[in-house]
Amino acid sequence: MSRIAYLANLFPVASEPYVAAEIRALRARGAQVIACSVRHPSSDEERDALKQQTLYFTHVRARLIFRSLALAAKHRRILANIIKEAFSEKSARLSRRLRALVHTALGIYFAALIEDRAICHVHVHHGYFASWIAMVAARVLNISYSITFHGSDLLLHGAFLKTKLEHCRFCTTISEFNRTVLVSAQPTTAEKIFICRMGVRVPHAEHSSNAYNPPFSIFAAGRLHPVKDFDFLLRGCRTLIDSGFDFRCRIAGEGNERKHLEELLDRLSLRDHVTLLGQQSSIQMEAHYRIADLLVLTSRSEGIPLVLMEAMARQQIVLAPRITGIPELVIDGKTGFLYAPGDLADFVRKVRMIERSTCFLQAIRRAASNHVVAHFERKKNVAGFCDLLISQISAQSLPEPYAHPVLQ
Repeated sequence: MSRIAYLANLFPVASEPYVAAEIRALRARGAQVIACSVRHPSSDEERDALKQQTLYFTHVRARLIFRSLALAAKHRRILANIIKEAFSEKSARLSRRLRALVHTALGIYFAALIEDRAICHVHVHHGYFASWIAMVAARVLNISYSITFHGSDLLLHGAFLKTKLEHCRFCTTISEFNRTVLVSAQPTTAEKIFICRMGVRVPHAEHSSNAYNPPFSIFAAGRLHPVKDFDFLLRGCRTLIDSGFDFRCRIAGEGNERKHLEELLDRLSLRDHVTLLGQQSSIQMEAHYRIADLLVLTSRSEGIPLVLMEAMARQQIVLAPRITGIPELVIDGKTGFLYAPGDLADFVRKVRMIERSTCFLQAIRRAASNHVVAHFERKKNVAGFCDLLISQISAQSLPEPYAHPVLQ
């Protein structure tokens, strides 16, 4: 059976359960999968077993450095072409091109790390710098590689897309919106760009309270990072208070924006209405989903967030910006509600509309759950990814191109 190196920027990490799910599913099918990670995660007892089975770049050994130098000398022409490609791609800023030199060196080191392990294919999750590392290693070792693109790795920090798409065996992405972006970047590779949606575990029982008990409960979750735009949410909360609306808002998550958000809470006098909960366990998240009347998302850029899927699977009402692939999950007025991105007045108007309609949204709650079950259920979507990866490795050539390949 195939031996695959599965590379991530950081593994394992609690916010990306789909990576571990894909690795486990591939192993269950008989594939020999070696988990690899550029960076080492912080300590977490629940993930210690996964860490013990993972190859980390941080475990530097002298013999690997010497082997890397030997590989660089042996494949200097390939490396020269890679560097030439990096510096000739006009869409990348000079700083990114310079970083590509460092990532090329890491790619050689990765090749040395896996050279004697009989790897036939490298799959890399996310299009961040690890995707360049995987490409370099695959070209040096003359094996195939593939990429999964999500959200900000493509939409905010996408770099060298043409080069990565030209040299990969295939790539997957999580939404039709993302696929359109990738095809636009390199139209000639359209036939090897597939949609493999992410997914969540669907609970057996309904967790929604389905009853409105004042004050209205708003819930949000995500990294405290500028791209999540919790500033927008806090300004929306201030506007809601000024309109005489009684509510409580809880925000789950941690990050380097916490100090700024704490200061904003004080500046806008929101302490009586808004609470920053910090990082929450899966059990705590279940409780928040259960008591919330509305889950809101205020991000500036996203793939298709798991938090929306989880809430909808539990028959919760969601409100999110009409951006990127989100409308493929949240169908406005049918499986949830959308607001115009960056439009505070529209956001506030939708929150008030939902609050007035809470007792009459049962059809949307059921439709939301059914939509997740049909298109965003993790086990089924992971199986689709495994089918694609194994078939691509086994095939002598790419299959006949689909007009619009979707695996879901």
